[in-house]
Amino acid sequence: MLYGIAAAAATLLLSALLTGVLRVPALRLGITDRRRRRPLPLSGGTAVALATVLVAAGADAAGLLPLGAGVGRMAVAAGCVALLGLAADLRRLRWWVAPAGTAVAAAFVVPYEETGVAAGVAAVGWIVVATAAFRALDHADGLAGTVGAVGAFGAAACATAELMDGLAALLGVLAAALAGFLLHNWFPARAGLGAAGALFTGFVLASSAVFVRAGQGIGAGAAVLYALAAIGCADAALVVLGRRLDRRAVTRGRPDHLGHRLRRLGLAPRAVPVLLGAGSAGGALVAACVHTGRLSPGAAWWVAAAAAVLVLVLVRRPVTPVFRPRQRVASASSQVSERLRVRSG
Repeated sequence: MLYGIAAAAATLLLSALLTGVLRVPALRLGITDRRRRRPLPLSGGTAVALATVLVAAGADAAGLLPLGAGVGRMAVAAGCVALLGLAADLRRLRWWVAPAGTAVAAAFVVPYEETGVAAGVAAVGWIVVATAAFRALDHADGLAGTVGAVGAFGAAACATAELMDGLAALLGVLAAALAGFLLHNWFPARAGLGAAGALFTGFVLASSAVFVRAGQGIGAGAAVLYALAAIGCADAALVVLGRRLDRRAVTRGRPDHLGHRLRRLGLAPRAVPVLLGAGSAGGALVAACVHTGRLSPGAAWWVAAAAAVLVLVLVRRPVTPVFRPRQRVASASSQVSERLRVRSG
């Protein structure tokens, strides 16, 4: 217990330090969020992945927090996924590259001896979907870090119930790394998570859930997996449904995610991660209770119903940006100037 607390504290400090130190190199190398008006260095992804892997590997090598062969293999695979995400941060990749790379990494992680071949293939598909859904949460300050930390605590509770101390330790270290990153990512953010950190975190969370439920009932397993990833699934469903209703390509990015639409409702930037983090905590609590037998698997339907209501309420909210009065005047004047220039030309 004492070693776990010390590892978590060291990871939090290391992640916060690395996120700040790597800001300048990220700006110089162009590893920035291209969706914002000002360059936001994506140093948080590298910091979270490095802090998690270094502390977990160091504690394992010292014999303080033994991870085990399966968890160690998962950490290595997650590191490879983080490198793929870093490549995506450096330059635009085709939309299918990240899911394909995640699928290859997941194929080496799933414990087929416990799941069987058919269920193992389904688990690989789930890891890919859940990882992609979590990556999409990196669209608002503090959101991905908050949901990821809460999800890590929920998965760690399930792992502890199964006496998987190595997996619980890795998840605790990940939660601490995300907490250190949030010191720089809370609104207004000074650093972002990026594809590297989002893919790394999503992969560890999804793979850990598969490890915990391997060899157990399919119905309860599906309930636990969904409840842990409920916010990411709701965001993905909202995006896909909204873009299909607007007859737009699903793979083309737009400001139409959960955080964007909640902001359109008037929520403050700091309120969005708090609200969705509370929703993630509710899902994690249901997942832990279902896993330990305190609730029936049907409890996940309540989580699904709440997510469905949220999606249906927000799907028709407008997604065009809201300008402040000065911005609105500037935008209108620029449009008039452009029209005059076109006419004179």
